[in-house]
Amino acid sequence: MNLQDIGALAEAYAEREPQALLALALEEFGGELGVSFSGAEDVVLVDMAVKLGGAFRVFTLDTGRLHPETYRYLEDVRSHYKRPVEVYFPQPAAVQDLVTRRGLFSFFEDGHQECCGVRKVEPLTRALAGLRAWVTGQRRDQSPNTRTHVPVAQWDRTFGTAERPILKLNPLANWTSAQVWDYIVTHEVPRNPLHEKGFRSIGCEPCTRPVHPGQHEREGRWWWEEATKKECGLHKGNLGEG
Repeated sequence: MNLQDIGALAEAYAEREPQALLALALEEFGGELGVSFSGAEDVVLVDMAVKLGGAFRVFTLDTGRLHPETYRYLEDVRSHYKRPVEVYFPQPAAVQDLVTRRGLFSFFEDGHQECCGVRKVEPLTRALAGLRAWVTGQRRDQSPNTRTHVPVAQWDRTFGTAERPILKLNPLANWTSAQVWDYIVTHEVPRNPLHEKGFRSIGCEPCTRPVHPGQHEREGRWWWEEATKKECGLHKGNLGEG
């Protein structure tokens, strides 16, 4: 893998099947490759990686405010693939400080960035600490306002540094929601039962609601905010860049 020219790598794999990029990453990084898992796209990538074989890690972020169905789903995935799922929690002192200062629902009034920073961004920093590359389920059509230009490969400018660069891989960048669900059904991949209740994009319980027919999937996330603000900080620093 030519890590010096990520643009060329992204271009070379842009139109290939996701498994091709995953196979390359498994060969190059092995146990220093992590698959970020939380929802439908991510479990598709876990399924693909398991079937390709080789060493890799699976991790997830438990914000402390997930739906009960999501907790059961995480356990279903661990059991189904017989693989450990590393769970990263927010720092208790940081959560206590946030709730003491701002209350339990401050994000409805002043935006979700501070809460997501404590409950998601900081835990992800720890999750990525021992990795050279991580795999996400980002798709370009997930959020036309923010993810339109997501490449299949990029340097992570948010969590990587000059001393410890991290490669960020988005193998499903060019897939549609229909392709994701076709794979889930065809390969009998575990799914979150909330999807059967109208939830298409699932995050924390207070910030997620079902969408109506014809609505975009991300309209159910942080529905009280503008479409251009529907990012939590995990991907925001890399959007629109190759």
